[in-house]
Amino acid sequence: MQVTEVANEGLKRAYSVVVPAAAIAAQKDKRLAELGKDLRIPGFRPGKVPAKVVQARYGQAVMGEVLEASVNEAQGEVVKQNNLRPALQPKIELVNFAEGTDLEFRMDVEILPEIPMPDFAAISLTRLKATPAEAAVQEALDGIARRNASLEETEGRAAAKGEVLVCDFVGRIDGEEFPGGAANDMPIEVAGAGFIPGFTEQLEGMAPGETRVVSVTFPEEYGAKELAGKAAEFTVTAKALKVYAKPAQDDEFAKKMGLDDMAALRARITEMLQAEYDAGARMAVKRKLLDALADQASFPVPEGMVENEFAQIWQRVEADMKAGKLEGDDASKDEATLKAEYRGIAERRIRLGLLIAEIGRTNNIEVTREELGNALRQEVARYPGQEKQVFEFFQKNPQAMENLRSPIFEEKVVDFMLELAKVDTQDATPEEIQKAAAGE
Repeated sequence: MQVTEVANEGLKRAYSVVVPAAAIAAQKDKRLAELGKDLRIPGFRPGKVPAKVVQARYGQAVMGEVLEASVNEAQGEVVKQNNLRPALQPKIELVNFAEGTDLEFRMDVEILPEIPMPDFAAISLTRLKATPAEAAVQEALDGIARRNASLEETEGRAAAKGEVLVCDFVGRIDGEEFPGGAANDMPIEVAGAGFIPGFTEQLEGMAPGETRVVSVTFPEEYGAKELAGKAAEFTVTAKALKVYAKPAQDDEFAKKMGLDDMAALRARITEMLQAEYDAGARMAVKRKLLDALADQASFPVPEGMVENEFAQIWQRVEADMKAGKLEGDDASKDEATLKAEYRGIAERRIRLGLLIAEIGRTNNIEVTREELGNALRQEVARYPGQEKQVFEFFQKNPQAMENLRSPIFEEKVVDFMLELAKVDTQDATPEEIQKAAAGE
């Protein structure tokens, strides 16, 4: 095999590769001979089919198979001989592949850059810390009680926000009733969600026996296209008022929640709130750590990887543009500005991803089989009744398994870096942690 480097610029390499015709012919003859041993053709004994017959019937198919295998083997040898670390699958352009002549192809490949290790000791970070206050524990407990409340009918007064009116209603557009616009004995939470925007808010102050006309406009993105964007009137008759009767917060209530007593329930709520605060604090310090790494990292990144990442990002942005759902400052920017900004985000993501991967590789950080197995079991548990199919899907799809492995690997690398960085702890409120985790 003859290999000639024809391009070397930045992270891009290109090679001209020539595989001698004799090597191709030898591989073809070998494959045809192997094939002939198992062929069963009428008029010939098994394994005794003449080579000319095998060639006539299968020569072209075998030649294609040999060429493909030769290209794959040759490109692997080029990578090995030149100590390359490809960033993406090499691109192959066949130059000559006529039978009886040398196989010649061009191989273009982008390689991974040399990635210097950051100075972890020079990174200073602040980890926020919050402790659940008694008021927060009580608020969470009230929420649990509210979610376990029962509805009880009451009389003699009008409905307030959060209470439930049992109603009959009929909807009309331009005076005509429309399909799906009527219901009887429908429980509706006053000022609650789940109805057309503005509908439930207009029920506040209604009392059983009262009839009221509610005017609304269906959203433009409403599921039923024939109703989207149209104004409608609903004649609503309140028939009964129900209020939530919250259970007493005592030991019996705690037992219904699966715990021994109220002290145990409060302790569990405290643990859950603490875990929530700690998760937010970790997200915040991780964000600061990645920002610090990005400031230190200045190595070039493979253009192909950036283009792939940008294409995925831009696909989502473009969909939001068409749907008119761009948020924040993006809504006021033109397409060229958005593309430039999101391409920069794509480059940053790739650079950080390569840096994290290199830190892990250099320091022998690996995801264990046990860790990956736990992640797989958690994922499978999300699909009750389909466990077997989901498990088989991951077994047969290496990329799906990699999607489970990558977050675990990243968190282990983050833990490694936080151990080496200077990290101070600072008391904070839950609200401050939430803002920091969101990057505000």
